[in-house]
Amino acid sequence: MQSILIVEHDKTLRSLLSFIVSGAGYESAEAPDAISAIDLATRIEPQLAVLDMQLPDMNGQKLLRYWRADDATQTLPVIMLTDAQDPAERAACLKAGADDCLSKPFDRAELVARIEAVLRRSTRHSADHQEASIKQANGLQLDLRSLRVMADDRPVHLGPIEFKLLNVFMSHMDRALSRSQIVDKVWRVNAYVDERTVDVHVRRLRRALRATGHDKMIQTVRGVGYRFASEPPARRAN
Repeated sequence: MQSILIVEHDKTLRSLLSFIVSGAGYESAEAPDAISAIDLATRIEPQLAVLDMQLPDMNGQKLLRYWRADDATQTLPVIMLTDAQDPAERAACLKAGADDCLSKPFDRAELVARIEAVLRRSTRHSADHQEASIKQANGLQLDLRSLRVMADDRPVHLGPIEFKLLNVFMSHMDRALSRSQIVDKVWRVNAYVDERTVDVHVRRLRRALRATGHDKMIQTVRGVGYRFASEPPARRAN
């Protein structure tokens, strides 16, 4: 059964939305704020989210931009709910990355119809997304769906930060990234992360890749940060 994440601060409306989607044959999960929504979206991997514009801890558009910037949720279909009747605000939601936008008060049948339409579009794109979720370079493979890394067909065991770091590197092949850029891409919503923390996790990542010589793909760029080389120096023989 497909699951839908309901992100709504108002308990009464949240319960109503859950009742509507459950009645339409979907499983529902509820989040009263952005922090809970971020956690649930990662843990349960819903097929769609219904997101209210106004949340107590974060504007709905800001949460949407966070999801679109995160590899784990960047293709999550999102229908935004807004109190505004202004077409300009609904257009702003769509520009921020929403798949659809619905003004409150809404018709129940229309909400269900929009959910079904967005899910149909999402299904058509799922095959392309699955292919894009696997990144490869010189015998190194990172799978965003299974959260696995293979080096020359051997499993590589990484911590969650090292996995995100490798994903950032493989997404920006041959491009020098500053430590501040890496912090923004790996930690994102954390209040503060010292840039030197990046060096600690780069060392851990290099150590994990050393057995197959893939550590050589991570190059230090003096005065800048790091570069992930698509054509690294010769690796160690297996």
